[in-house]
Amino acid sequence: MKNIAVFASGSGSNAENIITYFAGHSEIRVAMIVSNNPNAGVLERAERLGVPSFVFSRGEFEKGSPVLKKLAEYRVELIVLAGFLNMISKAFLNAYPERIINIHPALLPKYGGKGMYGMHVHKAVIAGKEEKTGITIHHINEVYDDGEVIFQASFPIHAHDTPEIVAKKVHTLEYEHYPRVIEKFLS
Repeated sequence: MKNIAVFASGSGSNAENIITYFAGHSEIRVAMIVSNNPNAGVLERAERLGVPSFVFSRGEFEKGSPVLKKLAEYRVELIVLAGFLNMISKAFLNAYPERIINIHPALLPKYGGKGMYGMHVHKAVIAGKEEKTGITIHHINEVYDDGEVIFQASFPIHAHDTPEIVAKKVHTLEYEHYPRVIEKFLS
């Protein structure tokens, strides 16, 4: 069995989608949820779905060792970021080379980097008068949203689209593609 750890800071809709996708899978499972936010909605989702969850402080994430110890205990092979708002430290990059992936709600390299998450991205895409947007699934490195692209999917932006409409369309792509890309990555 290949074990995944999902790192999330917020409500956890992508995490729930990933957990549900792999429920009953013969080769892959979400072994744990990890968060930096003790009030994150993802923790309630994890409890409801029977997935162990753990919260670590910013300092523990920067240091790495307390979190890495827990990941080793659960024999995690892949770290999946799903709305995780902490920078990944070198300790994680060294322990999981090319084994940490993220999903970004835009077509990188545009609209990436520090501070570009959630509605900030969608507002910037609309303000930039882009003709299309979408999702990017990519490896993590030392720079926000700079890792090698694994997969992208896009859709056209229409004149009447608001950031909220774009967000809904992006979520649809995330839910459709992220679990499948994870599955293919681990196969």
